[in-house]
Amino acid sequence: MAIIMLGLGLTLTLEDFRRVVKYPRAMVVCLVAQMLVLPAICLGLVVVFGLRPELAIGMMLLAASPGGSTASLYSHLFKGDLALNISLTAVNSVLAMFTLPVIVNLSVAGFLGADSSIGLQFDKVVQVFAMVLIPIAVGMAVRARFSNFAQRMERPVKILSVVVLLLMITSVISGLGEEVFAILGEVILVVVLFNLFSMSVGYFGPRLLRVGRRESIASAFEIGLHNATLSIAIGMSPTLLNNTEMAMPSVVYGFVMFITAALFGMVISRRVSAATTDQAVTPNRG
Repeated sequence: MAIIMLGLGLTLTLEDFRRVVKYPRAMVVCLVAQMLVLPAICLGLVVVFGLRPELAIGMMLLAASPGGSTASLYSHLFKGDLALNISLTAVNSVLAMFTLPVIVNLSVAGFLGADSSIGLQFDKVVQVFAMVLIPIAVGMAVRARFSNFAQRMERPVKILSVVVLLLMITSVISGLGEEVFAILGEVILVVVLFNLFSMSVGYFGPRLLRVGRRESIASAFEIGLHNATLSIAIGMSPTLLNNTEMAMPSVVYGFVMFITAALFGMVISRRVSAATTDQAVTPNRG
């Protein structure tokens, strides 16, 4: 996990954080959606579908996780504002380290009871900080000092990230054994709906507030594609939640998000193309 976060740091510069002021409206909408709207949507889904407590907490952990590098990939493919994606990933990764423990602990208290031994106490929160923020900071320092090396390492690190995600998914599945199919049937619809709702909120929320289309596409993928590797690591780690079932929603998400994101991107691209065509053929009545 630390290596993956180091790889993320290699793609970031201080300018990515400074650029936040260039997109104030898009940034505020995205952050409000990420920190408040998505956890509320996720809570509604797990209650409506009556998920068992461990899976419900796993869903809330996923909702609290920031966006990952996959969001930038899809934003690039479907002509989103890549600079906004990078800035959102940078800011979200930092803010999530404060909001994620709060959301997880409230979820544990709500679904398992306040006296549960599971949760992210202060010492565990420090571990999450160390696992995420320190490698990002080191990667940014390397990028600032050895920019050519950092740029050459971006592709290998992205490939490594996919390999690590697949290894973690395999580990969760093997740990659950035959029970994995029962859990898959219980959680897959919730995961797909949450993913689709997240991308819809990420796109249509900014559009309602008159944010540009490219920025809205970037927002859709940043809000809709969470860092499944991070949430799996937190769920499985013996020193953090140490619960394989809590990692299972993120495992399912790690598979389905690639398909749903591609379909969503194609639908949005057609909307953008249709709108552009309408503007081109509509005569100027002024």
